Amino acid sequence: MVVLDASALLAWLGGEPGADLVEDQLDGQGAVVSAVNWSEVAQKSLAEGRDWDRAKALLLSYGLGVEPATEADAEWAARRWRPGEGLSLADRFCLALGQRLGVEVWTADRLWAGDGVRLIR
Repeated sequence: MVVLDASALLAWLGGEPGADLVEDQLDGQGAVVSAVNWSEVAQKSLAEGRDWDRAKALLLSYGLGVEPATEADAEWAARRWRPGEGLSLADRFCLALGQRLGVEVWTADRLWAGDGVRLIR
């Protein structure tokens, strides 16, 4: 199992570089996304004029799990904040979920590179 960041899911939806790696995880490997990042995917998809209902159905047809944000995730994300670091609240919730589940986080965001994070491109 892996945690997919919004950037990884958006790359897959848009057929961008790294989409094949994301599809491998969606296709039977067991992938989850934080509800916070799920909202981010929906918001950005709608802003780009995508048919969100279709994109949602497609993502869920692969068995993507949407994990609720917990009180512990919220506190972890708050403690993880660093001035000037550039990680958004959604980014930190994604990392919190990976930490809680003890699995790798996949993202397209190079800012995150480090332990427990895999870049898709």
